[in-house]
Amino acid sequence: MKLQKLVYYCQAWSLVWDDKPLYSAQIQAWANGPVVPALYKLHRGKYTISEWPEGDPNNLTPQEKETIDAVLDFYGDKSSQWLIDLTHMEDPWRNARKGLGPGERGNRPIRLADMAEYYSSLNN
Repeated sequence: MKLQKLVYYCQAWSLVWDDKPLYSAQIQAWANGPVVPALYKLHRGKYTISEWPEGDPNNLTPQEKETIDAVLDFYGDKSSQWLIDLTHMEDPWRNARKGLGPGERGNRPIRLADMAEYYSSLNN
């Protein structure tokens, strides 16, 4: 769960600081917060990850690495539950979950435009 939230916040802050998405995979508003289904399929059932065979960090630009490092510096020491609670208070996830009850399954996408607008307002 924590990996999913960190990846979500990397996308959010890339939209704000870099004016572009960090990755193209869709983020969905699941009951426990934002989830990238493509990433979930790769780590499902694993509670700790010590190595990652997918991707190559050398493909990241210095700007992308800086964004990721800043996100990890701020959010990285937070617990999974803290990150879940935070995303549940924020508009992008809440907007995508409209009409769904707490804990109800859903796979509606979280719009990048909603993320950019919301997190830009926090950046001022």
